[in-house]
Amino acid sequence: MQEPSEIAETAPSVTGLSVIETALATLPLSPGVYRMLDAKGDALYVGKARSLKRRVHAYTQVARLPERLRRMVFETRQLEVITTGSEAEALLLEANLIKRLRPRFNIVLRDDKSYPWLVMTEDHPYPQIAKHRGERRKGASYWGPFASAWSVNQTLTALQRVFLLRSCRDTVFDTRDRPCLLYQIRRCSAPCVDRISQADYAELVREAKQFLSGETPSIQKRLAAEMEQAAEKLEFERAAAIRDRIRGLTHVQGQDRINLDGVGDADVVAIHRIAGQSCVQVFFFRGGRNNGNRPFFLSHAKEGETEEEVLGSFLGQLYDDLPPPPLVLLSHEPPEKDLIAEALTLKAGRRVELHRPQRGEKREAVQHAETNAREALERRYAEGTAQEALLAGVATLFDLPAAPERIEIYDNSHIQGTNAYGVMVAAGAAGLLKQAYRKFGIKGPIAPGDDFAMMREVFERRFGRALKEDPGRESGTWPDLVLIDGGAGQLSAAREVMAGLGVEDIPLVAVAKGPDRDAGREWFHQTGKPAFQLPPRDPVLYYLQRLRDEAHRFAITTHRAGRSKAITRSELDDVPGVGSAIKRRLLNHFGSARGVRQAGLEDLLNCPGVGPAMARRIHEHFHPGAA
Repeated sequence: MQEPSEIAETAPSVTGLSVIETALATLPLSPGVYRMLDAKGDALYVGKARSLKRRVHAYTQVARLPERLRRMVFETRQLEVITTGSEAEALLLEANLIKRLRPRFNIVLRDDKSYPWLVMTEDHPYPQIAKHRGERRKGASYWGPFASAWSVNQTLTALQRVFLLRSCRDTVFDTRDRPCLLYQIRRCSAPCVDRISQADYAELVREAKQFLSGETPSIQKRLAAEMEQAAEKLEFERAAAIRDRIRGLTHVQGQDRINLDGVGDADVVAIHRIAGQSCVQVFFFRGGRNNGNRPFFLSHAKEGETEEEVLGSFLGQLYDDLPPPPLVLLSHEPPEKDLIAEALTLKAGRRVELHRPQRGEKREAVQHAETNAREALERRYAEGTAQEALLAGVATLFDLPAAPERIEIYDNSHIQGTNAYGVMVAAGAAGLLKQAYRKFGIKGPIAPGDDFAMMREVFERRFGRALKEDPGRESGTWPDLVLIDGGAGQLSAAREVMAGLGVEDIPLVAVAKGPDRDAGREWFHQTGKPAFQLPPRDPVLYYLQRLRDEAHRFAITTHRAGRSKAITRSELDDVPGVGSAIKRRLLNHFGSARGVRQAGLEDLLNCPGVGPAMARRIHEHFHPGAA
């Protein structure tokens, strides 16, 4: 690849056409990439060519160009070119420049998120399995990419459950003297305290690598044989442990909605277009396992460009910072499919095949991706629909006298009644009203898991306070519609509270999840009307789903924050002068707050990082009056 050559004109009288015609005199016939820049030096367009001179010459035939390209030529004030060794190299460079410069007249993939991977360390006697983002380093093996943090976390949990590999950092591993909670819940083999030999742990690592490479059936057969042998030898505890691993493996296999049997590593790429806007849905399969999917929304995809052309432009940008798999299954065949395959092969260092399947399991996978692309784009359009139109649709749907100015949505979150919270989120003509969000720590007394009682308490506190502070409803903080995450039971509980407070003129609607909790099949419950559903692609349905999902997100976030606070709180926090650093050293050394409380002064003096004065203070706190 050669350095860029540049032909520039800055005089105001010079037109874009004259800049291109002047450049033609020095352009080579070799392959390369050209950039058209405006008067500010910003990129207007990036293109690749088998012959730079012939390709750029086409822009001088202005009468034959579509309106979009005519405008581009008109705005061009500078032309830069970079020659390459082949057209495939030019394609890779074009994708890189488009993604970095984001020219106005190109199809641009606007996605700056990095992809998470699984990493297994190789430079430790007991390798660690963990989530990873960023640059790779030596001494580790990587699997991925995964479409999202959720996808990689699911796989990480599966590996812990089935193969009992450690996920803790080396610093934590080296300082432990008793097993952690993951060992207690059978998600780690506790190599930190020698509960497993190095040889046996190495065997678990080998099996985990097989699993990540798609060899699940052979692992399952071997585990089944080991379980039978253990049972025959009356080693029932070992047999039960192997049984739990088999169950975990079966559970993991059953989680995938879509699989590609017989295919190791592959991506499924499908496009859907509406009114010139495109969504490309990508499913990542590694080792035959579904690593999740991600939608990509492309900007500047014009009506004159076909799905095939858009998809071709997308592929180069997708794999600019992502290693391409051996097989890419497509919903449409790009016009330069062979060239794209050659470029990806060049990037990967091995053969990459682009294939548009016509039948069978692979075709079903592509159709599934197409459906996801269509639904994602429709949801995006629904979100872009004027808020007023959506609120008017809500008013019509629920027989409201006018479009609601304020909608409140309620949800609960808890684990078997512990750390229970109720939340309220609000929305209106301006969108989500985050300054109006409220969370309610459930005070009770309430039986564990009694969602109806939790809903009653939340409504009593919310509207009881509103009646005291604003009985005339003049502040604008009273809702015109209340949505409740739940079914007829939650609706009845809320209605009873409102009737008891004398507030019976606010419409209440309960939104119940459909079968298998599928979005799009929700049931709406309203007083005096039979429960009903909306058409799957109704914009108002998307809007109501978004409100419900926001309430659920806020409830989960609130619950997790409260639970984390409760977990991290310990009796060490009451010791004067003990901050987070000393607390961490004490817990790492003694294993628990109870261990610190029971430690003698000599033990505390032997704790790394705890000085004599602090050791005496801690000992006196737990043993007042001791000599």
